[in-house]
Amino acid sequence: MDSCASLIAEHPHRLPPLHAASSRRRTLAIGLIGPGRVGSVLLSQLRSAQERLARESGLELKLCGVAASRRMWLDCDDPELNAQHDAQTWRPTDLDQFATYVRGDDQRHAMLIDCSASDAVASQYPYWLASGLHVVTPNKLASSGPLSRWQSIRAASSHGGRFRYEATVCAGLPVVQTLRDLLDTGDQLLSVEGMFSGTLAWLCCQYDGTRPFSELVREAHALGYTEPDPRDDLSGMDVARKLVILAREAGWPLSLQDVAVQSLVPPELAELPLEEFMERLDELDAVMSQPLAAAQAVDGVLRHVASLDRDGRAQVGLQALPSPHPFAHTRLTDNIVQFRTLRYSDNPMLVQGPGAGPEVTAAGVFADLLRIAESLEVRA
Repeated sequence: MDSCASLIAEHPHRLPPLHAASSRRRTLAIGLIGPGRVGSVLLSQLRSAQERLARESGLELKLCGVAASRRMWLDCDDPELNAQHDAQTWRPTDLDQFATYVRGDDQRHAMLIDCSASDAVASQYPYWLASGLHVVTPNKLASSGPLSRWQSIRAASSHGGRFRYEATVCAGLPVVQTLRDLLDTGDQLLSVEGMFSGTLAWLCCQYDGTRPFSELVREAHALGYTEPDPRDDLSGMDVARKLVILAREAGWPLSLQDVAVQSLVPPELAELPLEEFMERLDELDAVMSQPLAAAQAVDGVLRHVASLDRDGRAQVGLQALPSPHPFAHTRLTDNIVQFRTLRYSDNPMLVQGPGAGPEVTAAGVFADLLRIAESLEVRA
């Protein structure tokens, strides 16, 4: 310890100056859209980190507004907006006015964070990006929606604000960034396989025939693992969107209609009111018992898997996997993604971990915010 102290005393010039953070001080104006489960957790994470980021990184996060579907709060109305969770003064939501206010008129760095699940909000991204606003989102509708809109978003982000969407696939896991790093360093994607739904991962891990599948769905619903309508998970469409996002990241012009999706919901239950569907949930048991029996007959396990091969064939559905397969050993709500590339052809790259929940999703959004903030130049 003494030798370390003496080295520091002898060579003080090797230490970073204490005012380094202040010399790189940057302010980022933020507007958050969608203060729901993920959005409210993100607001808490941002507020908890504000002082530390200002002190250690010279980054000042300034919350300028929060917009819900019908009303919005601006810091010009509530000066204490940065210090409280529930503002008192509000005005009717106007997204154009909201974006203009967050952007400001002083050429400041500004970002909109969309934690909604609104297609109408996603449609605004090209205009916001072209105006210089950065956009960060866990909203999958922008990156998996109409291909023409996705192309407009990419074009706008190459000439205006930056666009990041890590949390659209596997919440806080670095899946999109890992793929982006592989491609940017000259690798080539050959195929993707993954378990992209924390809900379906949990159901498949629990479903071994000792309990009816419907009972497990009811338990997952009670635990909050499923969407309010479990069919949103069981249909497989949310998983298909994530597969489309990864394909487009790799430069493959895939659309939702190109994905072969196996829904776990029988057609006669698909259009029922939610309450009636929940009453008839037992009808899923016969549908699910057959693939489980087939998997167990070959000493395998049943898993819900999405895959994209090198020929662009994309599919989502149940698969019987042998017990040595890495997907056979996931736990709870784990997501797992396997990238096979030119570099990782014989031994593919795996990314695995919790892929659901507002805390990890919000953390993925926060990480995207920080990646953008790192590139911001200092402005007076």
